[in-house]
Amino acid sequence: MKSQMLIAGVDEAGRGCVIGPLVVAGICVETENLPQLVTLGVKDSKLLTSRKREALYPEILKLTVSHQIIKVPPAQIDKVVRSNRRLHKLNRLEAQIMAKIIQALKPDEAYVDAADILEERFGNHVQECLKTKTKVFSEHKADRNYPVVSAASIIAKVERDREIAKLTVKYGDFGSGYLTDEKTIVFLTKLLSRYGDYPSCVRKSWEPARRTKSEFGTMQTKLG
Repeated sequence: MKSQMLIAGVDEAGRGCVIGPLVVAGICVETENLPQLVTLGVKDSKLLTSRKREALYPEILKLTVSHQIIKVPPAQIDKVVRSNRRLHKLNRLEAQIMAKIIQALKPDEAYVDAADILEERFGNHVQECLKTKTKVFSEHKADRNYPVVSAASIIAKVERDREIAKLTVKYGDFGSGYLTDEKTIVFLTKLLSRYGDYPSCVRKSWEPARRTKSEFGTMQTKLG
């Protein structure tokens, strides 16, 4: 009989962005190490500075039994969204990826940040993809309520930020890649002007990207 249970936390970064990958991360820790996550100062990654997240990243990994990171490229997201533009298709994809991570971690229990408006439904989607007997707990704001999910959110955000840094070197400064960032939206037009189409880093199925491309095409027609 195991003296310690294995507890996993899984979260994502970059779900709502128009540029860059969706990054899903999971960590697995023994129950005795859960309090140490709190001692480290782990919390929802959105409440921490990038410098603090980078500092916490290696300290979190020291406490884990194992961890997993999956980066979902824009093309894969576009394929899912275009198959059916209803948002739950993206929810299903995220549930499948979280299940893949949990499957690899092999915890006794897993806590996930629910992407679906119905947290129980999202948990059921994750659970049905699993071949193990791991018990899945799916909640909104799990990244704030459970340190093990907070830690996973930090890993995901650091990895996402590193991917964005690489893209910035290649394409120039486009801000955060999120739809709320005006710099990102303006940059979409710059990409079209430079390449005539979006490069692979852009989620072409996202409504702002489609709208910007349509407006750019209209403008080019008038100028022509």
